[in-house]
Amino acid sequence: MDHRLKVFIAALCIVSTEAHAHPIAWDAPQKPFALYGNTYYVGTAGVSAVLITSPQGHILIDGTGSKGAEIVADNIRLLGFKLSDVKYILNSHAHSDHAGGIAALQKLTNAPVLAGHANLATLASGKASRDDPQYGELPDFEPVIRLRGIRNGEVVTVGPLTLTAHATPGHTPGGTSWTWKSCAHGKCENMVFGDSVTPNAATNYRYTDHPDTVASLRQGFATFEAMPCDILVTAHPEANDLFGRLQQQARYESSAFIDPNACRDLVTYYRARLDKRLATEKR
Repeated sequence: MDHRLKVFIAALCIVSTEAHAHPIAWDAPQKPFALYGNTYYVGTAGVSAVLITSPQGHILIDGTGSKGAEIVADNIRLLGFKLSDVKYILNSHAHSDHAGGIAALQKLTNAPVLAGHANLATLASGKASRDDPQYGELPDFEPVIRLRGIRNGEVVTVGPLTLTAHATPGHTPGGTSWTWKSCAHGKCENMVFGDSVTPNAATNYRYTDHPDTVASLRQGFATFEAMPCDILVTAHPEANDLFGRLQQQARYESSAFIDPNACRDLVTYYRARLDKRLATEKR
């Protein structure tokens, strides 16, 4: 097995165990940093948020948790950008760790929020929907206003920025990943903000009793691995060892974030994990 893939799988195992066991660490501060060109990481130590910038305005993807909202705001300011220049806030999925800070950030930016149609009710109420596999074990969060649903394949533009929505449901009914291009030194890379495609569920939930959810996960897998993908930022940074890549880049590898296999590797792991879960339930 390739060494990089071994490291990747080890990072995924951490996501599956330690990170979920210690969610408080997800709200710890993280200094912002450039990912590539006009794309910056502005999230916390455990939950991703990405800022894509232009002279005509910026786009923010995700708001982290309620305790992380101020960290995201401070990180944007630290990079020298104005919160008032954020024109849209895009959401990956409607769980408190990714959407809990959106209401606070919306108040700071006055930006509308775009999300998958099937997640709008949860964002508007702050309460998980019954068709979420983790229903019953998810905390509430502050409701979000000025919402608009986004369709699969829909394009969001701000000046020269062009982001495309990709429906990647299953983890939540309206899960959405986002793609765009960022350029530096005359070279452009395909950027991906990958929504969670993890088959996580409440204690008594059985995927074998919910074939529609399984079908949604498999649809999300197929979409995820087919996206143009040079630089992947996962909803939780440890899922793709983002900070490990940052350390490599700082030391000696100028292209440490670039990995054209990242999206496919992620899906390979989670598809196998779902298959294992289904096999276990049938015993």
